[in-house]
Amino acid sequence: MSEENRLEKIVSLCKRRGFIFPGSEIYGGLSGFYDFGPLGVELKFNIKQEWWKSMVHMRDDVVGMSAAIIMNPKAWEASGHLDGGFADNLVECKKCHQRFKADDFEGVCLNCSGKEITEPRRFNIMFKTFAGPAEDSASVVYLRPETTPGIMVNFKNILDTMRVKIPFGIAQIGKAFRNEINPKDYIFRTREFEQMELEYFVQPGRDKESFKKWVDLRFKWYENLGLKNIRKREQSKEERAHYSSATTDIEYEFPFGWKEIEGIANRTDFDLKAHSRHSGQDLSYIDKESGGKFIPYVIEPSAGVERLALAFLCDAYKEEKDRIILSFHPRLAPYKIAVFPLLANKEELVKKAQGVYENLKKDFVVAWDDRGNIGKRYYSQDEIGTPMAVTVDFQTLEDDTVTVRDRDTTKQERVKIQELKNYFEKKLK
Repeated sequence: MSEENRLEKIVSLCKRRGFIFPGSEIYGGLSGFYDFGPLGVELKFNIKQEWWKSMVHMRDDVVGMSAAIIMNPKAWEASGHLDGGFADNLVECKKCHQRFKADDFEGVCLNCSGKEITEPRRFNIMFKTFAGPAEDSASVVYLRPETTPGIMVNFKNILDTMRVKIPFGIAQIGKAFRNEINPKDYIFRTREFEQMELEYFVQPGRDKESFKKWVDLRFKWYENLGLKNIRKREQSKEERAHYSSATTDIEYEFPFGWKEIEGIANRTDFDLKAHSRHSGQDLSYIDKESGGKFIPYVIEPSAGVERLALAFLCDAYKEEKDRIILSFHPRLAPYKIAVFPLLANKEELVKKAQGVYENLKKDFVVAWDDRGNIGKRYYSQDEIGTPMAVTVDFQTLEDDTVTVRDRDTTKQERVKIQELKNYFEKKLK
């Protein structure tokens, strides 16, 4: 199976099984926008939950927050987003007038095969809108293209309200918007997406040590969730953002090549210095023990939820001779368990299975399925990545045991109904 064909099959499965739909599909769609269906939203939720647990709940040195999507435009001036610092090079095919991001133009127009293009010009990719009833220059605001500034402008608020001291971090998950010139590669590059970002504040001089630590921690997080085909790649000086003294990308090998799924950057003291200068507020940190005063350096691990969802989908997709499997790590799977009555027309089996279903729902995300024969139901759950399936059969009515089937091995075993909770808690870790 070619890699292009592999991606097509994944896209088809996502549409067919309720993971991802083209945005506004009944009106012909809208480039760069996608809707996440019942299973897709569960997958995204699980990714975000795993990230938040590891970055906030399991750490004593990180707190969370959620900033507004629209900020005072002065914040974007301070961060450098409005003076050309957040722009792409735009080129246009002279034959068909299709526009492209210069980096994506490989010598031939993807639309008409034309070879002549215009000179690159800078194109700011921030979405512009208006706040208030008047649509004039005084009311221009922007949808945030990244979540970082929302954390930076609240640095002092966090210091004043929480018992934090350097080193510490502020984490945020939220929507961001970029008017990409040419969205592509399915949900890898879209115009609306979610970011998961941590800004970790450290004392100058300890930033290199912290940077290395966070690169290793973030790489291990992916390994612990079973993601294969990943690597670390250090950005060259020419690639790095102007404020970064070091950036390492964690990349995944998608069907369309190696691409970044997370970047870990040493942002130095650029952000807090810039916001101090533009706002007139002193964003220094005062060490109460030593009395020292300094502007902290910032280490930033930043990942896109949609990119991670696509990476986990691609990594999980497998074909066997008679079935398709999404072999998600159990913690990421949309449903953890599926419950079936062996026969949908036997009232005693259905009633017993419904009891098992209702009990398991108290502790797990559970699917119910009584359509078609049992083999088709198993394969249907394999295709959406459900790790375990429970079948209530005629033996259940005799001894209160059920058949439990494993998605990946297809092995089955009998388990007593009263032991199912403990059984699944061990299996689904």
